[in-house]
Amino acid sequence: MAYLAPAEFVTKMVDAGESKLLMSTRDTLIRAYMAGAILALSAAFAVSVNVNTGNPLIGALLFPVGFCMLYLLGFDLLTGVFTLVPLAVLDKRPGASWAGVLRNWALVFVGNFAGALTVAVFMAIVFTFGFSEAPNIIGVKIGGIGESRTLGYAAHGAAGMLTLFIRGVMCNWMVSTGVVAAMMSTSVSGKVIAMWMPLLVFFYMGFEHSVVNMFLFPSGLMLGGKFTFIDYLLWNEIPTVVGNIVGGITFVGATLYSTHYKTAPKRVVA
Repeated sequence: MAYLAPAEFVTKMVDAGESKLLMSTRDTLIRAYMAGAILALSAAFAVSVNVNTGNPLIGALLFPVGFCMLYLLGFDLLTGVFTLVPLAVLDKRPGASWAGVLRNWALVFVGNFAGALTVAVFMAIVFTFGFSEAPNIIGVKIGGIGESRTLGYAAHGAAGMLTLFIRGVMCNWMVSTGVVAAMMSTSVSGKVIAMWMPLLVFFYMGFEHSVVNMFLFPSGLMLGGKFTFIDYLLWNEIPTVVGNIVGGITFVGATLYSTHYKTAPKRVVA
């Protein structure tokens, strides 16, 4: 499995950020839609595994399959563009601007949400036989996740909001590490192994991923969760998005860029 040195794969990070920033609106939306749909299906799969086995570790071990698929297919997640696209501006690439960064983030958000919502509707139909009966055990579990990760945070007030934000930061620290790790190898097997490790950590630790939540919470509402769409936005999605931005840029993008791409001069030893 070919391995690229940090200076090499960080250059690929900046190139990828530039490519995504300058991509057409059509392609950005299509790729974001497919990424949101595939990751949502992977989340439904992992929850199903957790319920059926009673072992959350097994679900966490298997969840990254969806992330690997969407990455290898060249689709875009919000968490990834949070980290990569700003690098094009930091590197002063032609045509790169902060307005362009915000445009890209907005388009990917819309595409991811549409894809995740599509799968949420599909899975709600599956879990209820076309809304003709009460949700099955997996549907009940998803509804419970929606309640605990909105009203559960709200019950703790400011401390709950801080916890939610930090879980968002930690999530994209791991997820974007997975995005970057895939650039370390030029083989499919190397990319998959490198991506798998940080994704396993994120999912098992219960950190907050903005795109996974685009599936869990709308589907939770359809499956009888006792919370509202406003609860979801205020006590999960918006703080999670902010945390994902901070985690991806601070602990992955800017850190690797500053030390492996814009390396400081070596010390002169007397």
